[in-house]
Amino acid sequence: MIRKLSSGKYRLYSRKKDSKTGKRRNLGTFNTRTEAVKHEREIQFFKRHR
Repeated sequence: MIRKLSSGKYRLYSRKKDSKTGKRRNLGTFNTRTEAVKHEREIQFFKRHR
């Protein structure tokens, strides 16, 4: 999940909420949306192709 911050940057959050806190985990902050999308794809690839 990618959200735009008030600073104009984009933050990547985990898809699932943490059961303890009820919030999503911060997976990085990026200057552009394309960078965030690229990193999200890298994460999904790594999770499924070990």
